[in-house]
Amino acid sequence: MGEQLFRRAVVAAGVAAGLAVASFPALAAWEPTKPVEFVVPAGTGGGADQMARFVQGVVAKHNLMKQPLIVVNKSGGAGAEGFLEVKNAKGDPHKIIITLSNLFTTPLATGVPFNWKDLTPVAMLALDEFVLWVNSESAYKTAGDYINAVKAGNAGQFKMAGTGSKQEDQIITVALEKVVGKKLTYIPFKGGGDVAVQLVGKHVDSTVNNPIEAVAHWRSGALRPLCVFDGKPMPYPAKVTATQSWQDIPTCKSAGVDVEYTMLRGIFMPPGVSQEQVDFYIDLFKKVRALPEWTKYTEDAAFNTTFMTGKEYVDWVTKAEATHKALMQEAGFLAK
Repeated sequence: MGEQLFRRAVVAAGVAAGLAVASFPALAAWEPTKPVEFVVPAGTGGGADQMARFVQGVVAKHNLMKQPLIVVNKSGGAGAEGFLEVKNAKGDPHKIIITLSNLFTTPLATGVPFNWKDLTPVAMLALDEFVLWVNSESAYKTAGDYINAVKAGNAGQFKMAGTGSKQEDQIITVALEKVVGKKLTYIPFKGGGDVAVQLVGKHVDSTVNNPIEAVAHWRSGALRPLCVFDGKPMPYPAKVTATQSWQDIPTCKSAGVDVEYTMLRGIFMPPGVSQEQVDFYIDLFKKVRALPEWTKYTEDAAFNTTFMTGKEYVDWVTKAEATHKALMQEAGFLAK
């Protein structure tokens, strides 16, 4: 009799324990508990700002997270304002930043106390392309035509318009100068839109604008793309003009211009956040990239849609930093 009572007690205890476990579900993965600040270390209207606001819109439309993304532009000091804010927000998982090449160029050119290693890498969303553009009424039909003309001209005769100083456009210009052995006159403007307008108006001879900054003028017949500064052609066969697609633009390398340059569109977080918190955002951006809206957005802007996380991403950023340092050192752009 005592043994039966003991068995019943054991069974009852087991059932109670089972009920207790059932009443406490497994802990859910981390997710934001308040609005997330999405920092853009650049002004409004630029490529990074456009991408951040696109992501903000589709995340809200498809309810991909319970808390809203709030885009905040912090462009002071060539983006140093935004980078330093995120660097100083140690352990805060409710703050993320989208980067462009000023992740490297700003600290190298200004000496501001910031390095990408001060942040937590999350993911590369894409790489933005650079295209060599000329006015469609110019005599240059190919990159070879343009390069030969620069070589034959006087030093400083050819004018290259670009966005900002000691940044991407001027770095590519310096690399071009090295290839042709001739100095170009670099003229900085506030943004890619202004740069394109200068070329449409024939105030300059060329630009190295991103596709999205010049596509409307290409479509209208005002500008002509000569080559793309990437290792392979852009993979978009849909016609942009009556006769050409992004895919039809040859690489600059194939035209004898041994210059490659793509610009990071990547995500970082403050230092001191957990892997679980990083994983939430990796998963979020994977969901964004799976949307048809992302496909259309990247095709329209002719992005290189390479996606990286973890060690692969860190290795890419490490190599990109070394490349920028070498290019800027050669150009005399490094802070003294």
